[in-house]
Amino acid sequence: MSDFIKSNLVLKATNLSKVYQEASLSTAVFASLNLDVQEGEKLAIIGSSGSGKSTLLHLLAGLDQPSSGDVQLMGQAFSGLNEVKRGRLRNQYMGFVYQFHYLLPELTALENVMMPLRIRRDSASQAQKQSQVLLQRVGLGHRLHHKPSELSGGERQRVAMARALITQPKCILADEPTGNLDYHSAEQVFNLMLELNQEFGTALLIVTHDLSLAAKMDRQLILRDGSLHTQ
Repeated sequence: MSDFIKSNLVLKATNLSKVYQEASLSTAVFASLNLDVQEGEKLAIIGSSGSGKSTLLHLLAGLDQPSSGDVQLMGQAFSGLNEVKRGRLRNQYMGFVYQFHYLLPELTALENVMMPLRIRRDSASQAQKQSQVLLQRVGLGHRLHHKPSELSGGERQRVAMARALITQPKCILADEPTGNLDYHSAEQVFNLMLELNQEFGTALLIVTHDLSLAAKMDRQLILRDGSLHTQ
């Protein structure tokens, strides 16, 4: 882990490949893909539909296993951990924002944001206090006790962002985070993501096909033919 600390590396993929095997047919998604994500960096991975953006995100999060190669989060390789330990590592250092908010419908905004802390076994009172502060920060202090069905699309994504940030992760992975929103809401939500990235010093990696959003990031990479290319 010392190399990560010295270089401010948060996430590293080395010689990553993914091959899907169905009967005698092999389909290669990636081959020898390499990626470094630095602390506080804003990185966009751009790709057309079917290019493998979401598959790559799942590999980087340790939610799927590569066919070969390795992914390290804060110096720890996912491949050397069982599922429980991978989950703990993700909970400690990663947050996720998806195109669809994936909030639990039966819980309030406050309860949804509290959940990662409760999974980590923080006390209910501490989790509630931290979640209230963060929801206030994303402009939803007046919506604490509303359920997802009572919130607008943009508000739901703000709750999802608060949930992703509540553990103070080193890295947030976002999969088309504004893809399900109208233009005005998408602009508001994305600008808020950039503000929070700067405020919390959390690395932000988004996969998107939206070039205007990608242009606001520090660095843009294009996923094409199983490899990452500089724009």
